[in-house]
This record gives sequence, C-alpha cells and structure tokens, in this order.
Amino acid sequence: MQSPEERSVKVSSALWVTACTLGASAVILGAFGSHGLKRIIQDPSKIASWSTATQYQIYHSIVLLGASQIPTARLSSGLFITGITLFSGSIYLLVLNPARFRFLGPVTPLGGLCLIGGWIALAFAKPASMFAGHHGYTAAPTSDRSD
Repeated sequence: MQSPEERSVKVSSALWVTACTLGASAVILGAFGSHGLKRIIQDPSKIASWSTATQYQIYHSIVLLGASQIPTARLSSGLFITGITLFSGSIYLLVLNPARFRFLGPVTPLGGLCLIGGWIALAFAKPASMFAGHHGYTAAPTSDRSD
C-alpha cells in the first residue's frame, strides 16, 4: 500500500507529464495553424479562432505545470485539463469541420467556465507555507539607540 506522500508524488508526476504534453501539442497546433491550416482554410476569423485556442492551451498548460506542484491544487488541475480539452479542443474541431462538429458549439463556453473555475480553485489552493507568518504588514525596523 502506498503512503499519501507516494500517491501525491505520482499524481504530481502525472499532472506534470500531462501539462508538458498539452504544452507541446499547443506549439505543434500553433505551428500548424500558422502554416498548414492556411492552405486548407482561408477564412481569417477561423484562423483567429485557431490562434485563440492555441494561446489558451499554452497559457493554461504553463499554469498547470505550477499547479501540479501544489498538492492542494488537484481540483484546479482537473479543471484546467478539462477546460483545455473542452475549450481548445472544440475550437480546433469546429474550425476544421464546422458542419460535422456543430454540436460542439455549446461545449466551448463550458470549457471556458472550467478554465475560470481552475483559476478560482487555484486561488484557494495556495500552499500554506507561501503566506505562513505573514499578515500583510511588515513592521519598520526600530532602533534601541537614543541619540
């Protein structure tokens, strides 16, 4: 049986690999959008949508890297993964074949809500040690000398 610490390390490692995979695929999809996609799709608004999807995917992959190292950020990590998949994934499919994937239109905003939820959950998952002993006030140094 694994200790809680061992499980936490495995989860962090899996989230790290997931974040790196999502980040690498964002770069690949962004490069495709800048070069290959323009050969098959001429609509500038679709190209812009693809670009937005890759930007959101890379931004949230980077945040997921950080969240993967915070044991209390599992909810936010899950929301970021779900949000990237729903938001960016639905946009990619809608750009490539809008008629076939029209049913995914309502999925995109749900993905956006997951991304927003990930940020909110991350705000409450901050490491306790990050703010330990700090109460937002730092006293000015005092001197015991009486000159």
